[in-house]
Amino acid sequence: MFDSVLYILTNVPLLMKGVLIAVEITVCSVALGMVLGIFVAFLKIYGSNPMKKVVSVYEWIFRGIPQLVLLFIVYFGLPTIGLNFGPFLSVVIGLGLCSSAYQAQIYRGAILSIGTEQMEAGLSLGMSKFQTLFCIILPQAVRLSLPGFTNEFTIVLKDSPLAYAVGIAEILKYGRDLIVTSFKPFEIYFACALIYFVLFQIFFYLFKYIASKFEVPGFLITGQ
Repeated sequence: MFDSVLYILTNVPLLMKGVLIAVEITVCSVALGMVLGIFVAFLKIYGSNPMKKVVSVYEWIFRGIPQLVLLFIVYFGLPTIGLNFGPFLSVVIGLGLCSSAYQAQIYRGAILSIGTEQMEAGLSLGMSKFQTLFCIILPQAVRLSLPGFTNEFTIVLKDSPLAYAVGIAEILKYGRDLIVTSFKPFEIYFACALIYFVLFQIFFYLFKYIASKFEVPGFLITGQ
């Protein structure tokens, strides 16, 4: 038992080399998902009926495709038609597209909770629909969506080991390299799990704190 603990402690620094890559993948994927998710949410609420059907199909597709399958489609499939994004960008696109379908629901709920009177107030002041959305609705919606965004961020963080499937040297990839030479799978996988658990807790409580600081007056979001 002591030898196992000592081995884990000895190799944690090597595994930590993959932490930055895991965080970069998570941040970039969630950022892509946020941009697409907000766009989809606005179209779902304010778009024409045909456009609402299109974005509904978009959500249906990317919520239904397993992330690993989508990652393989982007990394292995798209190069056959001339679209080669490389391993890191392929992972970001794959995780980001899946995340956007879920984030769209988060932002849609946040926008609908604001109420139509604020849109009407903006239009009555001479603002365009786009200006009202961008200057009045969106800032409040982003703040209201922070609890749901926190959950989505941590989910994408836990999905980041899928990058190992296309050879990116994140935490799990370094762990597999150690297992090949040491034949200690339990110790290494346990160390990888511990690192991801710590990362999960750090970002969960970080975003929970941010959500409490930026909550919209009149809305109780910290307990969600």
